[in-house]
Amino acid sequence: MAEDKEQSNRIVLVSTDKEFLATTRTAFSVSDAINLVTIEKAVTELHGDIQDAEAGAVIIDIDDANLERLEALQRVTRRLTDRVPVIVVSRGLDPAMVRIIVQLHVADFLVKPVTTADLVRSCIRALKGVDKSDTGEAYISAFMPAAGGVGNTTMALQTAFLLHRSATRAASTCVVDLNFQNGSCAEYLDLEPRFDIAEVENQVERLDRQLLDALLSKHPSGLAVLAAPNMPTEMRSFDTDVVVKVLDLVSAYFDNVVIDLPRIWFPWTETVLRGSNHVYITAEMTVPCLRHTQRLIHAIETEVGKEVKSRVIINRYTPKGLEGGVKATDVEELLGDRFAGGISNNYKLVREAVDRGVPLHEVDPNANVIRDLKRIILPEEMQLEVGGKRGFLGFGKGLLKKAG
Repeated sequence: MAEDKEQSNRIVLVSTDKEFLATTRTAFSVSDAINLVTIEKAVTELHGDIQDAEAGAVIIDIDDANLERLEALQRVTRRLTDRVPVIVVSRGLDPAMVRIIVQLHVADFLVKPVTTADLVRSCIRALKGVDKSDTGEAYISAFMPAAGGVGNTTMALQTAFLLHRSATRAASTCVVDLNFQNGSCAEYLDLEPRFDIAEVENQVERLDRQLLDALLSKHPSGLAVLAAPNMPTEMRSFDTDVVVKVLDLVSAYFDNVVIDLPRIWFPWTETVLRGSNHVYITAEMTVPCLRHTQRLIHAIETEVGKEVKSRVIINRYTPKGLEGGVKATDVEELLGDRFAGGISNNYKLVREAVDRGVPLHEVDPNANVIRDLKRIILPEEMQLEVGGKRGFLGFGKGLLKKAG
């Protein structure tokens, strides 16, 4: 049993990069829980080396990716037959290379220069994934605006980045923008929207992993975004089966799915809300918006059922309130246990991030907006940070397949 435990905590690093080898050895030298074994070979030179090492996870540095190295990587992952998670590290990846690597079902891929924190976090996730029972379903969070301009897309995208970078949640995360008429998820991250739903709505049977890869936009961080080009002149209501099929496919291949819902209620909205683990309503501290929020809560309870309990995030939250305006006590009294929390008003930060097409943490990783949202989305990690402790917790999976 001791030998089995040692093997499950053994990580094999394959690399010829002396600097990367040295920094990785240093990163893991402080931990008695993880045993690092290094193989100083190129991926093209590997034969039975990894099998002989019997690892719990493998890091493969393919340096500057080319077709020969990707073919060698494919041979290695095929030999491991999903028994051992593989983390891929590369100096740079173009979209075509990313697509190939995703198809290999690797546990994670990181782009050099890799920070020690990111590498350790990725390895711990990979090792943790071997032991947990995986139902194959995603953990799904749906965001719905109570009114226009409340920051719903910002909340959804930053939540996705929090989950994607989390130490306690699985890494692979996809944002699905269901606002087909005028969604902004891709634009906020300076990505090209590639999801042409009109192309697949009459041939849903074509939807598979290969087609999904072609429809996804990929952020440099590894976050995936499924977003359609804007159609401001077309008000279309797609068939519920099409939307559910797309979401079902996404949930089969990603650990976390974050959905940016439109304000308008479509025939498929109920199904999406039913299939989500968390439903968040984004609102702000104005009387009209809070009234809209109450109506939306009532509509969800009436149309979907009380088993789906929506929670309200108040964006641009001012604890003391504005003079003569709504106060925090008014919000808490009105919403009761529906109140998930408030997000500080930091217009300058959000505006800069949107204009630059980058996530909030690239502008200021310690911003109050990020901390506030993390308290709502990842309260367990905030507690660990405040307490100066580290730990890893397991969570249940999503329900979207049941809804389909």
